[in-house]
This record gives sequence, structure tokens and C-alpha cells, in this order.
Amino acid sequence: VVCLVAYHIFFMLFVWSYWKTIFTLPMNPSKEFHLSCSDKESLEKEPRGESQQEVLRRAAKDLPIYTRTMSGAIRYCDRCHLVKPDRCHHCSVCDKCILKMDHHCPWVNNCVGFSNYKFFLLFLAYSLLYCLFIAATDLQYFIKFWTNGLPDTQAKFHIMFLFFAAAMFSVSLSSLFGYHCWLVSKNKSTLEVFRAPIFRHRTDKNGFSLGFSKNLRQVFGDEKKYWLLPVFSSLGDGCSFPTCLVNQDPEQ
Repeated sequence: VVCLVAYHIFFMLFVWSYWKTIFTLPMNPSKEFHLSCSDKESLEKEPRGESQQEVLRRAAKDLPIYTRTMSGAIRYCDRCHLVKPDRCHHCSVCDKCILKMDHHCPWVNNCVGFSNYKFFLLFLAYSLLYCLFIAATDLQYFIKFWTNGLPDTQAKFHIMFLFFAAAMFSVSLSSLFGYHCWLVSKNKSTLEVFRAPIFRHRTDKNGFSLGFSKNLRQVFGDEKKYWLLPVFSSLGDGCSFPTCLVNQDPEQ
């Protein structure tokens, strides 16, 4: 009875997190980041180069944007026709700009970003616990299988297959879950690991890191009672993020 209760708790939390990860729509930049009709026309008329950047700088002057391209230019998406917010990237699969995009996950057929990153992390955690629980409760029968302590029925092969499947998924999930726990502790996304964010003055791979406790709250929120439940509780709006950088220009 105890095993059945524990099993169904892990199973329901796993399915709930998986469902939320799949069916939560990725958040896109708000209207203020889209270019106006006049700015679009100006951008199309201007030749590529500094003149276009001047149009983008004028459009982005009141926006909370601190990151730039490698050349120091305003980050602009010519497919969505918008100025990209910090940590926003265009997904080639979804063909949309995704706020705080981490990666496009084929296992959930969805983009993992600001709106569902907490759900994705809980999905990894509960699927790992689910597999470990199954492997642990099946272990004694798996040992009996090799010592010929089980009756000679088809269930013998079910036990063997179940243990190997649960154990192999546990190994792969533990490495993936550990990697994303490290990302959360550093307040990084998968894309930012491969290409560090470039700020106005310099490149800083830890520019968004606020310390372990605050980094954790950026994803899970301030209400600890919601941390283990797949309900949205992340801080912010996905368009602007606090940084650890100190701007050396007192006027800014």
C-alpha cells in the first residue's frame, strides 16, 4: 500500500509537469518591442549599416535593453520585425521570438523558455524520481531473476526489462537534470552557455547571475509553497531582467 501511494504521487507529479511543459505556450515579446509602421518603412528605406542602426537605436531608446550583438548593434529580428528583448532568441522551428529561450526540446515538441522553464525542470526532477523509485522497488525481484528465485513465467522478462529501462533512463535524466540545476544556480540558459551575453560595455558570461539564492528565485519565485508544484511562479515579465553589472556612467 505504501509503495502504491508513493508510486502514484510520483506518477501524477510527473504527468502534471510533463503536460504543463508541452502545452504551455512560449511567451513572445510584448507589443512595445515591435517596430511601428513608420519605423518599419524607415528601416526598409535605409541601406544596411549605420543608418539602419540609427533607426533601431531611436526605436529602442526607451526599452529596457542592455544586450547587444557581437558587433555592438541593437539585436533586431528581421522575421518578427521587432527589437529583441534581453535573453530573447528566434526559434527556427517555431518561427517565433521566444522570451528567455533555453532550447527547442523535441521530447516535448515545444520551446523551453521563460513561460515553461520551471515546468521543464520539475518534469526532469519528477521523471528522475519516478524512474529511481521503479528501479529501487524492482531491484529485489531483479536479483531473484538472476538467482532463479522467481517462478518460471513471462513476468520474469517483464521484471528484467522494467529494471533496465528504469535504470538507463535514470542515468540519462540525472545528467540532464544536474546540468539544468547548474544553469539555474548560475542564472544561465543553454544558449548563453554557448554564447555569453554581450552587454553595452563588455561580454559577461555571468552578467545575469545575482547569487545562488536570487538565481533560484528567478525561476521558482518567492513563494516556497509553489516551488515543487508545476504552477507558474517565476519572477518578472520575461522581457527585462536584473543584472549584476554596475554601469560606470553616472548619467545612465
